Amino acid sequence: MPATGERGGGDGAAPAQWHRVLTLLAVVSLFIGTRSVWTEASVHRLALAAVISGCYAAILATGVLALTVRRTRSLARVDLLVLLTALTLTGCAWALAHAGGDEAALTTQAARQLAAGRPVYGQPWPWLFHGRSIALTPTMSGGYDYTYGYPPLAPLLTAPLLWTGHGGTPATAMATLALGVGAVLLWRMLPVPWRSAATAVCLGFGFLPSYARQGYPAVPALALLVPVVVGWPRIGRGGRLGRAGIARAVCLGAACAAQQLPWFVTPFLLAGLYAVRRGESGGRVATRMLLRFVGLAAGTWLLIDAYIVVREPGSWLREVALPLTQDAIPHGQGLVGASLYFTGGGDRIAWYGHAGILLALALVALSVLFARSLGPAATVLPWCAFYLATRSQDGYYLLMTPLWLAAAVSAPTSEFAEAWQPRPRWLRHRGALAGAAALLVLPALTGSALAVTGRPPLRMTVTAAPETGARTLTGLTVRVTNTGDTPLTPHYMFARGQIMSRYWPQRHGPTTIPAHTTATVTLRPPDGRLPLPRARLRLRAFTPTPQTLSTVVVRTDELERLR
Repeated sequence: MPATGERGGGDGAAPAQWHRVLTLLAVVSLFIGTRSVWTEASVHRLALAAVISGCYAAILATGVLALTVRRTRSLARVDLLVLLTALTLTGCAWALAHAGGDEAALTTQAARQLAAGRPVYGQPWPWLFHGRSIALTPTMSGGYDYTYGYPPLAPLLTAPLLWTGHGGTPATAMATLALGVGAVLLWRMLPVPWRSAATAVCLGFGFLPSYARQGYPAVPALALLVPVVVGWPRIGRGGRLGRAGIARAVCLGAACAAQQLPWFVTPFLLAGLYAVRRGESGGRVATRMLLRFVGLAAGTWLLIDAYIVVREPGSWLREVALPLTQDAIPHGQGLVGASLYFTGGGDRIAWYGHAGILLALALVALSVLFARSLGPAATVLPWCAFYLATRSQDGYYLLMTPLWLAAAVSAPTSEFAEAWQPRPRWLRHRGALAGAAALLVLPALTGSALAVTGRPPLRMTVTAAPETGARTLTGLTVRVTNTGDTPLTPHYMFARGQIMSRYWPQRHGPTTIPAHTTATVTLRPPDGRLPLPRARLRLRAFTPTPQTLSTVVVRTDELERLR
């Protein structure tokens, strides 16, 4: 609420105190990570260091102005200055670190393939990762994902920027530009008092700019979703899409052609949109409007993909679905951490993925059943399913958080007050509704319970580390017992905390261990030697069929005693 003596009103009125606080929070968010950027620039790029020092001055000045200006119009100008400062800092950070990671390397190579008229999908590029400290995505089968597994819009946007540099630089430039555009769009589309919140969420705290500098294709997808989500319950009001509705449908289709994360939020937006329009105009009008919207979005998606679909339809379909089918190893901060860190593994790892899909389906159904209550959370609900999934990384949540802000500001609960909710006779009792909700989430909870309670099928004991030098490990001998009823083909790697290394090649011993038997295997580090940290290591064994994980904790001092 406004403080005493301050009124929220026209441009000439005094700004509300909460508006001042939001601006100040946005200013504070720009401090995060700025010192490390300045420190590096002061050594390598003095001109950039001078620019960053100017940004520090702007941060201090806007902090003072946020608390002292007397008119809403003046504070709006301060908000604009905060945005420009954030954009400048984002550009400086990219100028200093723009090589990118695995996403950038793959996206840039896909862009080069497109520019040269060569195939994009189904082409492994392992040489992109040789001799470079770029993260790999290991799979349960003991290999790595070396192919481009995203829709083609990101490479199409990267192709005009191939001149910007080598390695993943073009992809990081594209993603950073897309983030800037998305931040400006969100800033411009939100009401004036909320604009600094857009600056903080998109460009502050160092979160999203770091993902952009890694070249994530999800960043342009986020930018395209911004105009879709701002005020999304008003799409098709009165049964007519109009120019704004058509533009939003095109943006949604383009976002789905950039990366797979928009695929998960789309069903929630469509379900909520249908519920709102049906409550307003009836089922027939709502259905016609929704079909036009979906048709425009799908047409845009297919139009962007058309060139690839015609040239390489089979490989396009396989690779676009790859993040859902690649069987990457478990990783992340969600429920899968129970098997990764607490129970030593499990023999039902695939059930994490099944539980995530089941929860996603249940949440879509619940958002229809309780549209008036859950509609405002349509941009947050999809990511709840990732908490149960095999890959439950924080990036899946962070990358779409600007959409949470957009919905919170522009899609309040009042927009859903008259939304249609299916209420057949057997569901009109409160107890029946609660029972239906419980039944919808029960399969996901059951799948999660199956995954968490699985037992690691391999029992491993390190018996020798004969080539351990001075704080360096060059070999390992492990006794492995298969306690299960199925022959298993394990693939081994060391992990320190949540950091996964590459798989360790096996020098001696059987590759497949029959049920209820014990074998001795000798492993070697992928680079020939492993520097030993002063910390506990986890030796993990993954098997693809069935998908299992077994872990043994190995202390550094224990390895030294085995020399």
